Amino acid sequence: MHITAKVDYAVRTLVEIAKAQPDSVKADAIVAAQNIPPKVLESVVADLRKGGLVISRRGPDGGYRLARPAAAISIADVIRAVEGPLASVRGQRPEDVGYPGAAEPLQRVWIGLRVNIRSVLERVSVADIAHDLLPSFLDELLRDPDAWTRRPRPSGPVPAAPGGPAAVEWRDLDQPDF
Repeated sequence: MHITAKVDYAVRTLVEIAKAQPDSVKADAIVAAQNIPPKVLESVVADLRKGGLVISRRGPDGGYRLARPAAAISIADVIRAVEGPLASVRGQRPEDVGYPGAAEPLQRVWIGLRVNIRSVLERVSVADIAHDLLPSFLDELLRDPDAWTRRPRPSGPVPAAPGGPAAVEWRDLDQPDF
């Protein structure tokens, strides 16, 4: 799963607002606290408002507030407000794609991936992060040493299958593989 900068900024924005509740938070305070470019913050907040997660008020007493309690805003809610569905295949929901022949089981892989993404992102709230009270199931996941192991992309020639196409060259772009 690729977490975009916009999603990262959106979660961080909501965490800053949650920490200040019940007070409002001014844009410049969020920019300063989280090092978010002001124009990006405007765009992120617009998406969060459209998604029903933030309300704003202009004026000297204005600023941003959460539209509902921080505990009722999951990280999945934030991603959906900013980017859309948690998992999609070529812009479609996994249950709406189908594959012929040998690739037919692939749809179940994509649906399984979505289930696993949901199992974390729908169970972690903005309040959990803002108050550093992450759910215990995360501790269990993070105890697995494999969770902290980076896997490089394949590099070098990939051997061709007998009678198959020629080997494909892959480059390691030094990008993390999640």
